[in-house]
Amino acid sequence: MQIHQIQIANDSVQDRLLLRIGTQANEEFRIFITRRFLRELWPHLAAMLAGHLQQPPASIPEGDAPLPSDFSQPFAADNPLFPLGANPLLASEATLDANGQGSARLTLREARERLLTLDLNGELLQALCAMLRAASEQAGWELALAYQPLAPRPATGHSNGPSTLLH
Repeated sequence: MQIHQIQIANDSVQDRLLLRIGTQANEEFRIFITRRFLRELWPHLAAMLAGHLQQPPASIPEGDAPLPSDFSQPFAADNPLFPLGANPLLASEATLDANGQGSARLTLREARERLLTLDLNGELLQALCAMLRAASEQAGWELALAYQPLAPRPATGHSNGPSTLLH
């Protein structure tokens, strides 16, 4: 999947963040992210940036997230196709793995078995983190989304395996 656009907006009625991903093939994927899910996922994203994707926390100012891409253009929704359906997937499980040098694979799943897998490089993961952080602040969720990886949390499964989070 060739990612063309990413948008994260606060849905105050649902009290969720809506992640929209547009592809070069005019497909759109929609994912709901809850406060609890983001709180559990964040340390793993920060650790991936500081570790495998070689984005040291010292290079990311604590108070201001870098914006490596151009966020000036609005999200284009020109009659897209919805491969997972128009209703957003409610993320309840995530797997984040190193996927070759300078790449990571993030899989978001819901209980009804729909899933979305994203291959991310350091720049794309930084952009995703910056947008998650900004949307969380806009939602007033008061989460401590620091870029420095937190102390390791117990993971489900093997210690050398993927980080799996259940909601």
